Amino acid sequence: LSIANNAARVISASGLLTDGFAFQTGSGGISLATANAVAHEMQTRGVTGSFACGGITGFHVRMLEAGLFRTLMDVQCFDLEAVASYCRNPNHMAMSAAAYAGPHVGGAVVDRLSAVVLGAAEVDLGFNVNVTTNAEGTIIGGSGGHADAAQGAALTLVTTRLNAAGYAKIVPEVTTLTTPGHTVDVIVTEAGVTVNPARPELYERLSSAGLPLISIADLAVLSANAASRPNPPRSQGPVVALSQYRDGTVTDVIRRSAPS
Repeated sequence: LSIANNAARVISASGLLTDGFAFQTGSGGISLATANAVAHEMQTRGVTGSFACGGITGFHVRMLEAGLFRTLMDVQCFDLEAVASYCRNPNHMAMSAAAYAGPHVGGAVVDRLSAVVLGAAEVDLGFNVNVTTNAEGTIIGGSGGHADAAQGAALTLVTTRLNAAGYAKIVPEVTTLTTPGHTVDVIVTEAGVTVNPARPELYERLSSAGLPLISIADLAVLSANAASRPNPPRSQGPVVALSQYRDGTVTDVIRRSAPS
């Protein structure tokens, strides 16, 4: 809840939370808590957003029905409440993955986002994000629209705890590069908020708003100090998969771990 509240404060202080606000958030606990805090701020300000998009949950449906957004743009229903809404509400619209994030279609939905809240398995000192593998190098799933939305949105927030399963999540270098750091604006953790140095105007806005700002280097130290297990070195085994960016360029390779 602390991470979510600070993420919502970042969005509010950014100046983007005005009529026509376009928003994407994931379906994880921190993301939904952030959406709840943003919804409260929208109600307080009387802001009506243009659309919410991405994987849609019942929480997004309730935001639509409360009049906070005019439309839901749905590339994937995450629960039965979202399915039922799509069946009955003409303002709950399906879209293809190409319409959502296709880099060559022109006018992809992600390119019209005001703000997106994304998660992370790891973040490094260059603001690069890994959502492809865990600390041990095992593939944990597809990245979905992570890199697409990060590039497209006017404001990209990554929310994450400092540690998971005993491992540090703020690291010198990510195990697998999924989303390049130049597309990430803000990292929000329980220890505070760090702003990409490439966004000095955003730093000033957040500082003026009283956000608890901290450097990425200091976050990495706190994360490492709180870890109970050292992050293992990257595998040097044969390549088994590629991590590709939305334009098809390869951002990283994934190698088979040595037998234990």
